[in-house]
Amino acid sequence: MDALILIGTLIVLLLLGFPVGLSAFIGAWWIELRLEAVIIQITNGVNKFSLLTIPFFILAGAIMAEGGIARRLVNFAYIFVGFIRGGLSLVNIVASTFFGAISGSSVADTASIGSVMVPQMEQKGHPRDFAAAVTASGSVQAVLTPPSHNSVIYSLATGGVVTIFSLFVAGIFPGLLLGLCLMVMCLAFARKRSYPKGERIPFRQAVKIFLDAFWGLLTIVIILGGIFTYSESAAIACI
Repeated sequence: MDALILIGTLIVLLLLGFPVGLSAFIGAWWIELRLEAVIIQITNGVNKFSLLTIPFFILAGAIMAEGGIARRLVNFAYIFVGFIRGGLSLVNIVASTFFGAISGSSVADTASIGSVMVPQMEQKGHPRDFAAAVTASGSVQAVLTPPSHNSVIYSLATGGVVTIFSLFVAGIFPGLLLGLCLMVMCLAFARKRSYPKGERIPFRQAVKIFLDAFWGLLTIVIILGGIFTYSESAAIACI
């Protein structure tokens, strides 16, 4: 009966759109457990210094999006793949790879890169639904590649048995493989639908674009370089 009450209230709260955490309080009340004990357990569960990594990386991503670094990373990605047929879709994915390695959040990635790339792709002749799909798919890399928030939460859930570092390292190859597969698909769509080519960037302009994007790229080095702990690197990324 106790389990039925807990699961039943969880389902009802999900259907009503209420916070599902309330089911724990209802279950505790049903078995006559002191609510103070539940609150203490909840507080202990989130009272972990490593969790500061997540809001700092989100803040770093927000700062870079508002400060124009997201656009500079897009321009930097354009140097390498922008001149290919359908190159803007490839730029979208490469820029998502860069930005995901800073924010660790797919939502921040989609909002930042999408606000730059979707209007630009649409203006250059790509369908809006295709541009949106590429942006959403490319931003999934942030879930896999460091500094993925999911990796941090999973490590803390295991009590540190699986380290954040090992999860970050384990996510690099799958994240890059996902990006590569998406780029191959975009190339196939571009050839089939005859999407436009971009223009090659002259060398002197490419150097200027690189210098503009330098601080964003340096942030990736700080995060992945192992110079600081991940909480420290997240805070320094904000600075």
